[in-house]
Amino acid sequence: MTSPLNPALGATDLPPVMEARRWLQGAHFPPDRPLINVSQAAPTEVPPLGLRQALAEAALNNPDAHLYGPVLGLPALRAEIASQWSAAYGGVIADSQVAITQGCNQAFCAVMATLAGAGDEVILPTPWYFNHEMWLTMQGVKPVPLPAGAGLIPQAAQAAALITPRTRAIVLVSPNNPGGSEYPAQTLTEFRDLARAHGIALIVDETYRDFDSRNGRPHDLFADPDWADTFIHLYSFSKTYRLTGHRVGAIVAAEDRLIQVEKFLDTVAICPSQLGQIGALWGMQNLRQWVAGERAEILARRAAMTTGFAALPDWKLLGCGAYFAYVEHPFDASSVHIAKRLVHEASILLLPGTMFQPKDAPAGHRQFRIAFANADVPGISQMFARLSAFRP
Repeated sequence: MTSPLNPALGATDLPPVMEARRWLQGAHFPPDRPLINVSQAAPTEVPPLGLRQALAEAALNNPDAHLYGPVLGLPALRAEIASQWSAAYGGVIADSQVAITQGCNQAFCAVMATLAGAGDEVILPTPWYFNHEMWLTMQGVKPVPLPAGAGLIPQAAQAAALITPRTRAIVLVSPNNPGGSEYPAQTLTEFRDLARAHGIALIVDETYRDFDSRNGRPHDLFADPDWADTFIHLYSFSKTYRLTGHRVGAIVAAEDRLIQVEKFLDTVAICPSQLGQIGALWGMQNLRQWVAGERAEILARRAAMTTGFAALPDWKLLGCGAYFAYVEHPFDASSVHIAKRLVHEASILLLPGTMFQPKDAPAGHRQFRIAFANADVPGISQMFARLSAFRP
């Protein structure tokens, strides 16, 4: 590269999933030991037939589906989210407090663009979701690691000691990526109170909410009539309705913040995918029982993961839920070295904990993330058989 490179971009790590896929080059997977890919948390199956038919109908017969739409999303989808979320969370959310984005990653980037600039700080619990850390680093914003405690649950009291005059937000993901942990409602309330006391934002990414093992609402943040002064909610339709390729996410936040978000979205995308939004709206209105079945399947896979690690006493299950298990391995070598060997010797592709921790954090070398949602129960059983036999 001979032309200049933005130093902030140059300082950003390579995308972990793409980096791990390069480890597959030259690998041989014998017929009796096919690859088990638990590196990425994304459905590999297509949406259900009814949703695909709705997309096809719109593509064929709705001319507006092929044109620019409103920057903040289709009014009908914004209204449906406001209505369903108000009922589900026991709060009051207006249509004007909802924006649609090209996936939840863009939702995070758009919100961060309104909150923090170069030299500012944002608190991220570790292990962190790598795309959050990557975006902050690209923007010259300092990610401040907050080591999670027992069960990979961060503590507001520890976060309080990290707040400085440059802190702009605290970011939580629940159910967590990469840890799988489901944050107690009280934990989220304590973080909200901490953020409010310091005049900073609390961002909660609930991409995996529909696979939470608990019944009822996961927190009471929207029940606070003043929720919008501090709380920002992020959501994704990708996993729930298998719409990963259509890129549909959402922000729920104060109306005046969404006015600023609109500047960002208009600049980088102009509008979210019309077909994707049509699919998300159809799913919200028609697939409640189907989603319940998907949740039950994920919970069955979670149970298989818990049972499997109970039979591997040298491994330590740190967190497990939604799409993920986060584990500590028993070997002397770094998780990076072991992950590459697992590809060739056990036909397993997973991500080392170094991809979810600061570079100077020794814990990452002892940890792995396993995205088990793409492996059925028999596949999970086979994975454990291979891990049990593996000797580095």
